Amino acid sequence: MLKEFREFAARGNVIDLAVGLIIGAAFGKIVTSLVNDILMPPIGMALGRVNFADLFITLDGSAHPSVEAAKAAGSPTINYGLFLNTVLEFVIVAFAVFLLVRQINRMRGPAPVPVDESRDCPFCLSRIPRKATKCAHCASAVQPVSA
Repeated sequence: MLKEFREFAARGNVIDLAVGLIIGAAFGKIVTSLVNDILMPPIGMALGRVNFADLFITLDGSAHPSVEAAKAAGSPTINYGLFLNTVLEFVIVAFAVFLLVRQINRMRGPAPVPVDESRDCPFCLSRIPRKATKCAHCASAVQPVSA
């Protein structure tokens, strides 16, 4: 079992996956910073000086100036401002992945058209291999088709 695991881990796909995971985690931090530090402040300013990180509802009805103060007081909260930030992060990451996959698909070009290696039997109309000399369905002798 150890030998199988070593072979599995040594495959290129596993290494590629690990590198992709590490780069993805770093990209996630960049996107988080982009949303929290670059995008949300101007949006909050345009919406009347709103700090999305401080948008929350306390479930016990108490009033607190920030999410941290509510948590310190032990009040349960619904942090919809932080949720909005996370949704925006997701949209940005999803769009970046879409652009990446789209570009990779363009570089690959169109998929090759598969060659049909079968034909219809002239007697029973069942599909048979192109090079067949006898139909497997009706046992009729048929002429093979070359290339």
